[in-house]
Amino acid sequence: MAKKEFTYRGKTMEELRKLSLNEIAELLPARRRRSIKRGLTEQQKRLLKKVKRNEKNIETHCRDMIVLPEMVGQTIKVHNGREFVIVVVLEEMIGHCLGEFAGTRRRVEHSAPGIGATKSSAALSVK
Repeated sequence: MAKKEFTYRGKTMEELRKLSLNEIAELLPARRRRSIKRGLTEQQKRLLKKVKRNEKNIETHCRDMIVLPEMVGQTIKVHNGREFVIVVVLEEMIGHCLGEFAGTRRRVEHSAPGIGATKSSAALSVK
């Protein structure tokens, strides 16, 4: 069985790559469309320039950058506040922000309670 071809709002990847930024914005949801219409920030423009030059090892703090069709297939390292998380951009990510794929919170894992944590352990000697 052949793999189903990816489409975004009825457009194939080839058609999406040929569109200008304003034409792509018309296909995106309202919040993303508005941020593109207001103009990209300098940081977003630099990231887009690196992507278009096909650079390797791209690192960015720009978590609010919208995934555009020309980014598909790239590997971008997105900062999560502590480290850079590797994000491989796929077709299904178009229209989402890069920060959605680099989580900032981790699951908390506690060990055993310490001395004084409970009423019974407060009575134990510290030796």
